Amino acid sequence: MLKRRPIREKGKRPLSHIFKTLNIGDYVTLKAELGGTIPFLKRMQGKSGRITAKRGESYIVIIKDGNRPKQYIVPSIHLKKLKISQ
Repeated sequence: MLKRRPIREKGKRPLSHIFKTLNIGDYVTLKAELGGTIPFLKRMQGKSGRITAKRGESYIVIIKDGNRPKQYIVPSIHLKKLKISQ
């Protein structure tokens, strides 16, 4: 599942993908970015949550695990913004 990229997405990621900026309150989903040196937990693949703060170059994301909300510090390369109408 996390071993390969589709043929059209192979190669280096553009710098805009690595240094993208997200706002506090945005809904995001976690997506493992392969080929990088930044660690990623496989059990978090596909989970979605809300950004609550920024810490350095990473973001603090709150994800509900059952009924308990948990905080994770995730680099921006592993985050994909969701389009949710509020």
